[in-house]
Amino acid sequence: MKARGLHGVEFVGSDDHPGLKKAIPEVLTGVFWQRRYVHFLRNALDYVPRKVDDDCLLQLRWMSDRRDIAEVRRDLAAWLGKWGGKYPKLTGWLEENIEETLTCFRLPLAHRKHMKSTNMLERLNEEIRRRTYVVRIFPTARAACGLSAR
Repeated sequence: MKARGLHGVEFVGSDDHPGLKKAIPEVLTGVFWQRRYVHFLRNALDYVPRKVDDDCLLQLRWMSDRRDIAEVRRDLAAWLGKWGGKYPKLTGWLEENIEETLTCFRLPLAHRKHMKSTNMLERLNEEIRRRTYVVRIFPTARAACGLSAR
């Protein structure tokens, strides 16, 4: 991508893929990396029994809605104190990995909602693929854009 002109990247969001995590700082120096919050929450399910208390995961999910990092850290400490006895594997894993999901708090508040997860972007790309797959060949780039924008 850099060979094709990619530049000006400041923030990268991805899942916890080891190859990506290693490549991003090597190829895109000075870029902030964020583990996508949705993937983080899905990974958290690996550390709790199937019949986990819904309040535990709901409270963890709400951490991303806080206004600043100080508020997150305060609520996270309370959450760890509340659930540490019941789910020690989850809380231990979370303490080791939570920083990867808090990178978006370096961004202005208006951008955080869109940058903590790329699910909206993934859904848009999926819809464009679905619409263009039927036609396959477009006479012009404008025709392709017209079908995708409807």
